Amino acid sequence: MVDVTAAPPEARGAAQSARQTIETERAGLIALVAALDDGLAVPFAAAVELIHGCAGRVVVSGLGKSGHIARKIAATLASTGTPSFFVHPSEASHGDLGMITKDDVVLALSWSGETTELRGLLEYSRRFEIALISMTATFDSSLARESDVVLLLPKVVEACPHGLAPTTSTLMQLALGDALAIALLERRGFTAEKFHAFHPGGRLGANLHLVRDIMHRDKALPLVPGGTLMSDAILVISEKGFGCVGITDGAGRLVGIVTDGDLRRHMSAELLARRADEIMTGSPKVVSPDTLVGEALAVMNLAERPVMALFIVEDGRPVGIVHMHDLLRIGVV
Repeated sequence: MVDVTAAPPEARGAAQSARQTIETERAGLIALVAALDDGLAVPFAAAVELIHGCAGRVVVSGLGKSGHIARKIAATLASTGTPSFFVHPSEASHGDLGMITKDDVVLALSWSGETTELRGLLEYSRRFEIALISMTATFDSSLARESDVVLLLPKVVEACPHGLAPTTSTLMQLALGDALAIALLERRGFTAEKFHAFHPGGRLGANLHLVRDIMHRDKALPLVPGGTLMSDAILVISEKGFGCVGITDGAGRLVGIVTDGDLRRHMSAELLARRADEIMTGSPKVVSPDTLVGEALAVMNLAERPVMALFIVEDGRPVGIVHMHDLLRIGVV
């Protein structure tokens, strides 16, 4: 690790500049929160309701740095259950307006509210009575005057020392766009299972599988009834390959588990002649078949007692088992 205190003045100055940038941008977010506690709350709620009631899609547009933020907002909306896409304002005036229908809602981003390239999109939305939401810092701008809902951002200082490069302003746009997406997600009751439908790939997709999709079941389960001799229980541990065996009662409910760790703790000359009930750990960690794989991993990794295998139960009866290797195989960890 680099010792900043021993670094040359130039390096220390860079770190100070970074802190100043982050502090300035944080002040912008604080101002945005304050605005939501004041006049921004009502139009924000109106924007959520307008988008929620939209039969079409959210068309997000902006130019320059606002355009990059608009792309991200469109992607976040789409991935959280609100159909959305980005339209470049210049391309819109050269044919892409045909992508926008009367059932859509337009979300236009412009810090000044006077972005010339947005003019064609504004006029089109007004001509065909397409709902228009603006995100701007200038209430009396052309964009704000044409909008059905104005999300007015507080005017703040940019982190750029010259006050030119969009920094604090774009961070605020991004944050408010995320807030819109999450509010709509909650408004729609968008579940983790639905989220998985849009994120099937990568580590995120892996975490959103259900354990029923990957669990071992039926004859693969390492189970013995209560009263089984440890000599027989150890054979099941070896045969099934999960490093454990579950102990069931007369009704088939899981009452305990014997792991490799239990064997080491009870190692003695009499171990093989003892009953599994005497060795087992009672009330083992379990989850239901509809548990997300990511949640199952969290249960397995609980600091006080991490485990390598986890039983899946329904009505107290074991129906499956997952091993840490199963999670590694699908890319969860």
